[in-house]
Amino acid sequence: MEQVKLPLVDESGYYEIRLESIGGLGANLCGKMLGELGLRYLGLNSASFSSYGSEKTGTPVKAYIRYCDAAKEIRVHAPVVSPHILAIFHGALLGKGEVLRGCTEQTKIILNTDLSPEEAAEKYGISCGELLCLSAQAIAMESKSRINVVMLGAVGKAMGFVQLEQLESICRDTLGRKYPDALPGNLEGIRRGYEELGEAFRTNADNTDRNTMKKKESSDMQKLGYETAPPGGIIPWAGNSVLADVSPSRQGYIPVFRPEKCINCAMCDSTCPDMVFQFQKGTYKGKEMMVNKGLDYYHCKGCLRCVAICPTQALVPALEKDYPDKPYFMPNQDLIRMPDGYEKTGANGYVTSESFLTEKRINGGEM
Repeated sequence: MEQVKLPLVDESGYYEIRLESIGGLGANLCGKMLGELGLRYLGLNSASFSSYGSEKTGTPVKAYIRYCDAAKEIRVHAPVVSPHILAIFHGALLGKGEVLRGCTEQTKIILNTDLSPEEAAEKYGISCGELLCLSAQAIAMESKSRINVVMLGAVGKAMGFVQLEQLESICRDTLGRKYPDALPGNLEGIRRGYEELGEAFRTNADNTDRNTMKKKESSDMQKLGYETAPPGGIIPWAGNSVLADVSPSRQGYIPVFRPEKCINCAMCDSTCPDMVFQFQKGTYKGKEMMVNKGLDYYHCKGCLRCVAICPTQALVPALEKDYPDKPYFMPNQDLIRMPDGYEKTGANGYVTSESFLTEKRINGGEM
């Protein structure tokens, strides 16, 4: 096997990749495939591992991949700090400043978004490196694959020294035997990710003040240790999703509320596994009662159980990309204190990982 030539390396001789994701989107498997790709098809030495907490779907996941020449050994096993490629599996993760930590003007940032690179850079305050965008969620839905294989194709294209055929081969080796029925869709997802990755947009690499401030604020908010914890060692954030934005867990679908058809039976609220529906005192047909005022999409993970249970079709399924400004969006009014901002990821027991490949869909929802 002929060894590929790495276009650039760091001072230690490594080409480094970091994947930023949440549990359930397949970043761990994507990182493993990228690691095996370097060793089996590129003639390089490679290493890959992932970092995640409680292994709950919806919680933050990072995957790290290193390549180097075959004549060199990889002796660093620490997380990738300054990546040459940074792949972000969901735009909501950019609410946390540390996602962009370590990016330089040489970093290629791949972002799963429907926005153009210019729009994404402005919205998320990305002011370092080159930004490349693609709608990995839409591609995964259309090809009946998953976001991780689409992002695998995009990362391979951004690296510049990987051929599409090599990516397809590692997919066959890794997924073909385990999920043979899903292989055609996965191969299409890789191909489209490779071919549909947008042109690189050079962000304003000199204007780093905004990102520096974001990282500092995020770091100050998140640091809790034995020296910085409140008296008594109390952790002020409860172990549930009341302050968590689980929207990154959605698989492309949302329920849309049509209040003119609602009879305020509250069956949606009864069947909802989270705190989505906001009922307040009001009047319906001349009687005082609790009335549905809207949905807290921060807590909605797109299971569409409410759509299935609604007797009057006051809730209908829709593609989230068609509703960038969601109608009747009402944050949970029962919180004792409305947070300045929601955590961008949280525990989510609904979205599945490997089993997603074989699950059925009914009107957009999964079974």
